[in-house]
Amino acid sequence: DYILANPPFNDSDWHGELLREDKRWVYGTPPVNNANYAWIQHFLYHLADNGTAGFVMTNGSLSAGKQEGEIRKRIIEDHRVDCIVSLPGKLFLNTQIPACIWILRTNKQKRRDEVLFIDASNMGHIIDNRKTLELSKEDIEQIATTYHNWKNGTMQYQDIPGFCKSATLEEIRNNEYVLIPARYIDANIEEETITKEQLDQLIAEFEKEIEEEQELNKTIINNLKRLKINE
Repeated sequence: DYILANPPFNDSDWHGELLREDKRWVYGTPPVNNANYAWIQHFLYHLADNGTAGFVMTNGSLSAGKQEGEIRKRIIEDHRVDCIVSLPGKLFLNTQIPACIWILRTNKQKRRDEVLFIDASNMGHIIDNRKTLELSKEDIEQIATTYHNWKNGTMQYQDIPGFCKSATLEEIRNNEYVLIPARYIDANIEEETITKEQLDQLIAEFEKEIEEEQELNKTIINNLKRLKINE
């Protein structure tokens, strides 16, 4: 009835070549070098008739082409995609990259030919370690309330420029089935301006993060070289 998951992103070592005829690939066979759409179809295959799945996925899954793009097109045309949420970066301890949330359903009644897009990429606050972002209870409540109001078809839902948009299937077709929320959400909001000092500070912080990442990669490589191999 419900699936909640955080599968590994862009897994290339999943032995996809051994699963070419797997019965879970209802919408198409995923590429052997990336398991994202294997996971997505795995979740869909195991959902009950009125089931809902919510899972974290790499942003690349929203616009990947070729085999993955064709699978995504079929899933969308089958009215399985309910909502896509863009997340901010720095939410994970092991990576700085932003991700997204997919919400899929097997039996959409209301808003059958629509998909809700939510852009939460500017939400959150830095916690004590100064490297990791965290969504507040208010942030989470705003996202969840927006989704449930939209899903239930209440009059309380309305598109909000820069935050959420209920896009029609026709709009998604016109965007070649790309599910990036920014493609649909009206960004007609006041442009934020910053001073030169603020810009210099942002650049300095970004350069520092790059240096720290490089040092961390060196440490990981050195630790791996110390590992003993069982023969």
